[in-house]
Amino acid sequence: MTSSLSRRSFFQTSTAAALGAAFLPHDEAAAVDIAQAAADPGYKIKNSGIKHTLMGWCWKPMDTLELAKHAKDIGLVGIEGIDRKYYPDVKKLGLEISLVSGHGFSNGPCNPKFRDEVIAKLTEGIDVAADVGAKKVITFTGMKFDGMDREKAIQDCLDTWKVVLPHAEKKGITLVLEHLNSRDSSHPMKGHPGYFGDDVDFCVDLIKQIGSPNFKLLFDIYHVSIMNGDIVRRLRLHKDYIGHLHTAGNPGRCELDEHQEINYPAVMQAVQEIGYHDFVAHEFIPTWKDTILALRHAAMVCDV
Repeated sequence: MTSSLSRRSFFQTSTAAALGAAFLPHDEAAAVDIAQAAADPGYKIKNSGIKHTLMGWCWKPMDTLELAKHAKDIGLVGIEGIDRKYYPDVKKLGLEISLVSGHGFSNGPCNPKFRDEVIAKLTEGIDVAADVGAKKVITFTGMKFDGMDREKAIQDCLDTWKVVLPHAEKKGITLVLEHLNSRDSSHPMKGHPGYFGDDVDFCVDLIKQIGSPNFKLLFDIYHVSIMNGDIVRRLRLHKDYIGHLHTAGNPGRCELDEHQEINYPAVMQAVQEIGYHDFVAHEFIPTWKDTILALRHAAMVCDV
């Protein structure tokens, strides 16, 4: 009887606590819906715990400088994934170039036939980044290929990156290796079937083998969600190796709204808790008619 009463008391207490918690303010991690974003067209990012930026290719065919002006008005501090010819004008607006492209994700160092191409493009990217005051250049493993030997592919990646790293270190540039998902085949930019570095823990292992502070992980929250999950735990686990972050809603690489499964306010709180206060780039493909509203909404969701 005592045991039964104890259990009953426990559940009554727990239920009361849960109901009470439901009415407690939770502004720090509150979800933001489209109506709230639309109702505040003058919204500007309030918190400086992270540096919001965006991936320009997602907003095509919008004019790049028009997009940059909207980003500046919302309070973003940078832009990436745009044609390099726009760099000077974007910088005049007061935005940073948060990431410079190196080579494409298909032709990567895991395939020895692309070794020279990757070295040349990464070297060029490092020089461009140094010239425009950027600090990061993106790199990829590349795609698997017929007859590939896994261990040799790993070694080829490491050997190729080690050729360019002294130049990156000299210029003060960090190469960031992006993990991509290989599950989504619905769209050429929503997933990349056959990508070699599709396991984020494997990518971190490659980074550990490189052993340079100028070689880090591009932790793409969307891709990690699809391939690995357990996002917050992995942020904490890999915090010493993270050099850049990307966002997007899963599934669909869409807005960060209630129709996707990632709890972005909680994720952004975890990002700051691990001591990361650098660029977080919004890299989702807008589906809303008002694409700038979609960007403002993403900024509001992640402004914790």
